Amino acid sequence: MSVVPEDLRGELEADPRTGEIVARLEEELGAAGDSAALERVRVSFLGRKGRVTALLQGLRDLPPQERRELGRLANLLKSFLEKELARRAEQLRDREMEEELRRERLDITLPGRHIPLGSRHLLSSIIEEIEDIFLGLGYQVAEGPEVELDYYNFEALNTPEWHPSKSLQDTFYVEVPGADYRDVLLRTHTSPVQVRVMESTPPPVYVIAPGKAYRHDVPDATHSPMFHQVEGLAVDEGISMADLKGTLETFARRMFGEDRQVRFRPHFFPFTEPSAEVDVSCNMCGGGGCRVCKGTGWLEILGAGMVDPNVFGYVGYDPERYTGFAFGMGVERIALLKYGVPDIRLFFDNHLGLLEQY
Repeated sequence: MSVVPEDLRGELEADPRTGEIVARLEEELGAAGDSAALERVRVSFLGRKGRVTALLQGLRDLPPQERRELGRLANLLKSFLEKELARRAEQLRDREMEEELRRERLDITLPGRHIPLGSRHLLSSIIEEIEDIFLGLGYQVAEGPEVELDYYNFEALNTPEWHPSKSLQDTFYVEVPGADYRDVLLRTHTSPVQVRVMESTPPPVYVIAPGKAYRHDVPDATHSPMFHQVEGLAVDEGISMADLKGTLETFARRMFGEDRQVRFRPHFFPFTEPSAEVDVSCNMCGGGGCRVCKGTGWLEILGAGMVDPNVFGYVGYDPERYTGFAFGMGVERIALLKYGVPDIRLFFDNHLGLLEQY
């Protein structure tokens, strides 16, 4: 079977020089049965010393009329050969691929294995949701060490030496060579981050501090020795309890629903005065009373208060000029209340039935 189409072949054979190349091309291209042989044909005709290349280079020595006609034929031959080589190369690649697949005996009709996609853990999602709410209110996210000094965890937060939270029954202390046995501990809240921020940043300050905290609790449905907190701090001129109330009402309704009612109850924390615990109306019963809210119609979500002036004394803030508020919430508790999870331990057990729901 002829390699060169009949009409083109007839035109090229009109000149013995291109006719000779066509004859050699028919012979060599017809015998090229693999990619290596096809490459040898390309080099033989189109390479630096190939037949077609030599013919084109010799045109400069011919008379104008002859050069014009032979140049036309040579370029027709070159154009055909380039296209034909590309076409045959693609055919050979396809054929070689088919042969390789047959050798490997792959059954490409078998269905692939389903690889289930992972997703964000519920606690990670809750932390991100809390961050998004407060970032929208102009806060920044701050972080600090989990192995902390007693000074930042207790002393600079106005916690007296005799306070029960400093006992071995409530706090994990870390043995460090050369340090007093109660100088270093696993932080019991993320409030130390607030102290570190105030030490390094002049007012105004608006930060939240998400992270892990540790307490000497026996694991049960609502307690864990390791848990997650998000604490917040706002310090500026003229901040009042009304600002605290407005901020936390905004947070509570964005987190639990715009129809939630919010209430503040008096409480005590060493580093805030006045202090309060904040509740939202139960999302299970709408405030009517149920097992989840223990018949009260309310769910406690966080603690808060106005920063005690003594705390400002530790960080060099002028309590006559600046006021501020602080708040803190347990991430696991927020997740328990928002989604009705019955046991905090499910968050840490890799309970697939729970994780697949969120």
